[in-house]
Amino acid sequence: MSAALRILVTGGAGFVGSHLCDRLIRDGHEVVALDDLSTGSHVNVAHLLPHRRFRLVEHDVTRPYDVEVDRIYNLASPASPPHYQRDPVRTTLVNVVGTYHALKLAEGRGARVFQASTSEVYGDPEVHPQPESYRGSVNPVGIRSCYDEGKRCAESLVMDFHRRHGVEVRLARIFNTYGPRMALDDGRVVSNFIVQALRGEDLTVYGAGAQTRSFCYVDDLVEGIVRLMEHPTEAGPVNLGNPEEFTVLELAEEVIHLTASRSRIAFRPLPQDDPRQRQPVIDHAKRVLGFEPKVPLRVGLRRTIEGFRSVLGLGRHAPALAGSESDTPLPRAANG
Repeated sequence: MSAALRILVTGGAGFVGSHLCDRLIRDGHEVVALDDLSTGSHVNVAHLLPHRRFRLVEHDVTRPYDVEVDRIYNLASPASPPHYQRDPVRTTLVNVVGTYHALKLAEGRGARVFQASTSEVYGDPEVHPQPESYRGSVNPVGIRSCYDEGKRCAESLVMDFHRRHGVEVRLARIFNTYGPRMALDDGRVVSNFIVQALRGEDLTVYGAGAQTRSFCYVDDLVEGIVRLMEHPTEAGPVNLGNPEEFTVLELAEEVIHLTASRSRIAFRPLPQDDPRQRQPVIDHAKRVLGFEPKVPLRVGLRRTIEGFRSVLGLGRHAPALAGSESDTPLPRAANG
């Protein structure tokens, strides 16, 4: 991006949204972060509030809004199971009605809109790893459907606005992302394990821990998001994530090692509709965007652990992280 742009980030005070705002401000743009602060936080953008090119607006995206913008990054949505299952009806409305309002604003202002979709549109996949051509295996009446189907419906809206109304759209399917500023009660596996390990609690592993995930550090994800938004023609969908695959049990053991924690692993029954495997095919992103994650899991985990230690007030007295950033990478899951 060369010229300065006026940019709206819905969900801009959230985990990914705040890191995206950081990047856009560094790139010289004017940024408005729109957030109802239901899962986002002032704390995530406190360092940006004094900046003359940044503004935080508290607003519910299920109600219309109007901002003079060139770009819209639509990230507004609760994104972890505990958050989106807390009020599933509202989760559906945020994803569907919120996306509709973003698209209407884009249509009225002649703006380009980026839609943050999710790997959850693939459900509990019957195809592994998952390319963009895979249509998914989603339970439409399950406890996760408010998010899964909300995002699938949002994708439909995005492409129909593109085909019928000529709105410039960029659609990404985002796989598991982690990093500093994840909420303590986020409920996703990386944050759960780190918080439990730092508090000396048992790490909760569901099933035997054999289910696999692919973890992308937030800085890598933001790079992919910006590259897709500024691509001259690519509408998507495009998978964005890290294709390195690990079992949940491997992740738990690594977190215990890195935190030098005395925590043990506690096994619990698998939740309903919990995906057994999740790994992106990113060939299209590599070819079209030149996107490839750079941060190894071990390095990203160290940075994330330090962020959580700071939030928990453990920075001064906690033991040093095991190893160093130059350590050899973790081995990939055997079924990866």
